[in-house]
Amino acid sequence: MTIDEIKTLLSSGDVSTDLLIKLENDSRKGVQRLVKSYKMQKAKKEKAFLEFKTRFSYEKEFWCQNKLVAGVDEVGRGPLAGPVVTAAVILDKNFDLIDVNDSKKLTPKKRNELFPMILDKAVCVSVGLANNDLIDKINIYEADRVAMARAVKGLKVKPDALLVDAMDVPVDLPQLKLIRGDSKSNSIAAASIVAKVFRDRLMDAYGELYPEYDFAHNAGYGTAKHLSALKQYGPTPIHRFSFEPVSSYR
Repeated sequence: MTIDEIKTLLSSGDVSTDLLIKLENDSRKGVQRLVKSYKMQKAKKEKAFLEFKTRFSYEKEFWCQNKLVAGVDEVGRGPLAGPVVTAAVILDKNFDLIDVNDSKKLTPKKRNELFPMILDKAVCVSVGLANNDLIDKINIYEADRVAMARAVKGLKVKPDALLVDAMDVPVDLPQLKLIRGDSKSNSIAAASIVAKVFRDRLMDAYGELYPEYDFAHNAGYGTAKHLSALKQYGPTPIHRFSFEPVSSYR
């Protein structure tokens, strides 16, 4: 086989053990580089698959009892503008999107690719919001809890329990709080992706409505361009007046 043919074959991933041994004994340097790259990629995929399975350890405790568990997470506690967005996601043992992980570890492109796939493969997905007015009224922590409750109550399939990223949700369901839960549970990770993509798209829309503040690029966080616009034009109706320095320009 030519090196190009070997490259195509290895790229397909359909390589038998006998053929791989044969290629390992091929003296051509180009073949050796291809084999090395193939083995590294295979090891990387196997590691990712094992970690994915490990992130289902909490869910399995409920599945073994024939119970449904929802992962709950939020995004948007720190920005100066826009709502806090939460998501609740129920997965089952057939869920196989191994790229699902803590949304902060994924690129925007990967999050956007996974978003519709999660909606398609999950048992149920729901989003909950708390806008800036509620945040100003009851504080960001309590508004976050309200938004989480809205997400859980919006699920068309009722879960038997919740896995939550370091929060407690004001609903009458058993809950397991996990520190850095989006790195420990696929259900929470999926919720973090849904919430992140939903909020980013919402802030993109606000960016068209208020272009001076660059919301499409900063998602409401206090970047230099955002703060400059805030100083020049003052707050918009979606700014959080209980947050500094927004309150200074009220």
